[in-house]
Amino acid sequence: DYQMIQQYGIYLKTEKGCSYNTATKFLQNLKTITSISIRSGWLVKDPFNGISLSLKEVDRPYLTMEEMQRLIEFHSVFDRLNKVRDFFIFSCYTGLVYIDVKQLKRSEIEGDETTGYWIRTRRQKTGGRANIPLLDIPMSIIRNYAKLELLDPNDPILPILSNQKMNAYLKEVAAVCGLKKNLTMHMARHTFATTVTLSNGVPIETVSKMLGHSKLATTQIYAQVLENKVS
Repeated sequence: DYQMIQQYGIYLKTEKGCSYNTATKFLQNLKTITSISIRSGWLVKDPFNGISLSLKEVDRPYLTMEEMQRLIEFHSVFDRLNKVRDFFIFSCYTGLVYIDVKQLKRSEIEGDETTGYWIRTRRQKTGGRANIPLLDIPMSIIRNYAKLELLDPNDPILPILSNQKMNAYLKEVAAVCGLKKNLTMHMARHTFATTVTLSNGVPIETVSKMLGHSKLATTQIYAQVLENKVS
C-alpha cells in the first residue's frame, strides 16, 4: 500500500544510503511489479498513486582535452598504472564502458589500413548496436597489446583488469597527474560524448549511434553544453 511505498523509499535513502536518483530507480522497478499486479487483479489500488518518481538532473563529470592530454603524456615506472591509463584513454576515444571494453573481441574490429578500422559491437547493458570509428590513439593502444592478424574471432582485444582495480589505480594516476576529479571508467564515456565528439562539432544523432543508444534523449543526458560550443 501507499504507506509501505513511503517507508521503503525512506529505508533506501537512510539504511541503504542510496542517493535520491538511485532510490527512485528502485521504486520505479517496484512500480513495474505493482502495475503487473493491478492488471492481473492481485492489487485493487495503485500504491504509487500520488508518488512522484521523476529523476533529478545531475552533473556528469568529464575530462577536458587538456586533462586528457596530461593523461596521455603520463608515464609511470609501474606497468599497472600505464596499462590502466591506456585502457581509460581507449574508453575516452571509443565511448565503451568497462564491460564492453572487457568483452571486445577480434570479430568486432572491422576494416583495414586502407579503409580504416571500426568497432561494430552490441552493448552488454542494453543490446544496442554501437558503430565506432577507431581513431589513431585507440588504434595504437590496441596495437600495443594485440596483433590483430594473429587473433581468432573470439579472442579478447585488451587484457583489462577488474573494474575495482581499474577504478582504484585510476585514483593513483589522477593524483600523480594533478587531476582533482574522481577518475572512474564511466567518466571516460562522459568524456567521449562531451569532449571528444560533441565539442568537436559531431552531431548528437551521430554520437547517439556511436554510444549505442536507442533514444536520443539518453544521449542528451551525457551531452553537457560547453561554453565554447555556446559561443
